[in-house]
Amino acid sequence: MNLDFSVLMPYLPLLAQGAQWTVLLTAAGAVLSILGGVAFAVAVLYAPRAVQLPLRSFIWLFMGTPLLLQLFLLYYGLGQIGIRIPAIWVGVTGLGLHFAVYNADIFRTAIQTVEHGQTEGARSLGFGRAQTLRYVVVPQALRRSLPQVGNNLIAMLKDASIVSMLGMTELVYAAQQGISETYRPFEFYFAVAVIYYLLNLVLELALAWAGRKVEAQR
Repeated sequence: MNLDFSVLMPYLPLLAQGAQWTVLLTAAGAVLSILGGVAFAVAVLYAPRAVQLPLRSFIWLFMGTPLLLQLFLLYYGLGQIGIRIPAIWVGVTGLGLHFAVYNADIFRTAIQTVEHGQTEGARSLGFGRAQTLRYVVVPQALRRSLPQVGNNLIAMLKDASIVSMLGMTELVYAAQQGISETYRPFEFYFAVAVIYYLLNLVLELALAWAGRKVEAQR
């Protein structure tokens, strides 16, 4: 059978909608993964042992199980006990927490590399522990961990396709809708691959720009 990319034309709005949801999922999940990663890292390093132990177990659980299973537990598992969460929020929460635990390990290492003298200097100026972390330690850790966190953001953009299993109209799900009506899988999946490549390219350029800005401020 000959390829016919003209079958995509009526479905371009649907694919565009899928791309928008993919970007939204990635952006919201990225914010949650960074904020959650910082919170987890700080808690693992400085929280009381009674907080550290269950948190480490939570991190181990998310690192040791696949993202798809986590999404199913949040969507279908919680729904079975009467807690129903819209697919968009399950996607954001699942992606955010899944990558937050990996970012936490990166941030923890970066925090430990901040020179102890800077912490002592901040404390000598009257900063408490929370202020020292907020204004001195965490900003430096974020700058130092940007390349590794950027790699996780790129991985998150690709893994956003897994949310299609929940019936959310992101890129892959949009393509599947078109395929079910046209029976032209190659054209649709090829178009999705091109869109993902372009989104990844934009994200990589944005991360490279952010990296240059960080280097210029050092």
